[in-house]
Amino acid sequence: MERAIFAGGCFWCMVQPFEEMDGVESVLSGYTAGYVENPTYEEVCAGHTGHTEAVEIIFDPAKISYAELVELYWAQTDPTDAFGQFEDRGDNYRPVIFYETDEQRQIAEASKAALQASGRFAGPIVTTIEPAQPFYPAEEYHQAFYKKSPERYALSSQRRHDFLERNWN
Repeated sequence: MERAIFAGGCFWCMVQPFEEMDGVESVLSGYTAGYVENPTYEEVCAGHTGHTEAVEIIFDPAKISYAELVELYWAQTDPTDAFGQFEDRGDNYRPVIFYETDEQRQIAEASKAALQASGRFAGPIVTTIEPAQPFYPAEEYHQAFYKKSPERYALSSQRRHDFLERNWN
């Protein structure tokens, strides 16, 4: 198994697309890239920990490649917005691809360059590519939120859904 970590705004909205992919063993909501050990949701939202909401994906590379996960990641985000994603604003919602290995870094950088060159977006692709840091699982009530609270999930993800429909189909 291998691990991928992606940040793309609220972690609630990042789980389902990856969880539905063949070869993905688990998707965990959590926090990474901060300076406080074991932060809470309240601390991260308050902006006092330096963390970003993210998902940790454990996958079988014999069934799905890291490159395929990166392509799916792009289609869940607005890669031109460095200051959050959709309804969620601030550093704790910034878009980031965190890499585990040099190979993952190279794949992410090549994919970002291809997306920029594609002309799909008028502005620059500002999603950062950074080395993975400790990942702290979010509280249990955040895990698989789209299943636990579908009405609230639908309300919180409407702007994201509309953007994805317009720009990614």
